[in-house]
Formats: sequence, structure tokens, C-alpha cells
Amino acid sequence: MKKIFYLTAHGKRELEDELQELLQGRGEVAERIAEARAFGDLSENAEYSAARDEQNRTEARIAELEKILAGAEIIAGDGDDIVSLGDTVTLKSGRKEVRYKVVGAVEADPADGKISDESALGQALMGKKLGETATVDTPKGKKTYEIVEIV
Repeated sequence: MKKIFYLTAHGKRELEDELQELLQGRGEVAERIAEARAFGDLSENAEYSAARDEQNRTEARIAELEKILAGAEIIAGDGDDIVSLGDTVTLKSGRKEVRYKVVGAVEADPADGKISDESALGQALMGKKLGETATVDTPKGKKTYEIVEIV
């Protein structure tokens, strides 16, 4: 059974672009391996080892991206007053407000305002309505957020 990866349309385009760059760069990595191989003894050839390591990382990332894109399901906020995947949510805790977009785990980047639906905060928010509160356990104790906007 194929795994589903929830992505925004923008996130899917970014992964497709990354995949194309990696696929186009395969030839350069192969050339570096061939050049390093020409230096002689492969057991003591640092250039060869570095090029092979880069090739392994590149091929692993290509396989990962192909798997994600094959199972991609595009998400978008549905515009109602219930938090769901793809929604942008404004939260208030005390006098401080924060804004997050709820995305799938592949696309999550809290520093960029994107939280996973699988994160503690994401799980606490999913299915909540405008005006409700969500409480999350943090290293500093419980933190409660009021949902003040869902877009």
C-alpha cells in the first residue's frame, strides 16, 4: 500500500524542482567519480571516497523525493471555521499572537511558520473551531492557545 504524503501545491513544486536539480546533477557526480578513479589506488583516494559519498547521498535523496511525490496528496485550507490541513491559523497566548500554516510532516518548518499536523501543536489544533483553545505540553509546562483566525 502506497503511503500518502500531504503537501501544499507550493511544497510539491519545491520538491519537484529539487528532484529535477538532483537528476540533472547526476552527470557531474559521475564525472567526479571517473576523474578521481583516474588518480589511482582507490583505497587511499580521498577524492574518490568523497565523490562516492556524494553520489550515495544524491541517489538516496532522489529515491526519497520520488517516493514522496508518488504518494503526494495536495492539501488546501477549506475555508471553514475548523482547523484542517492547509489552513493558516492565528493563535493567541496571553498577549502574544503567532501564525502557523498547518501542513504535512514532509513540508513542516516551524522556523518558517509551517507546523506539521503530526506535531504536538498540530495535533492539538486539528478539528478545533474558531474561538476554541488548544493546550500543548511543552518543556516549560502546559501552554494554551486561543484560535483567533483560520484562513
